Amino acid sequence: MFADLFPWLNRRSPEAYEQAFVTAVVVRHPAPRNLRLEKIILLCWALIAVKHVAVIWAVHHYAVPFHPLWINAPTFLLGLLATLAYYRGE
Repeated sequence: MFADLFPWLNRRSPEAYEQAFVTAVVVRHPAPRNLRLEKIILLCWALIAVKHVAVIWAVHHYAVPFHPLWINAPTFLLGLLATLAYYRGE
């Protein structure tokens, strides 16, 4: 750390030096994971996978005039958003 060699150029009050130091440190521990909720998330991802397969099959079997991603992409993105929100703790 450099010393203040020119104190007349720096117009700080003596109280400003006291505020420059760390006075307290607060450590928050992450919340423990809920095993039951993680099993539910895994079950939901399995249901999303089954739905994807069913939608792809139905679109190809019944010659529906749109791409299966119009149904599958929003489902996947919403599931991904919910999963990330849980694991990031938001």
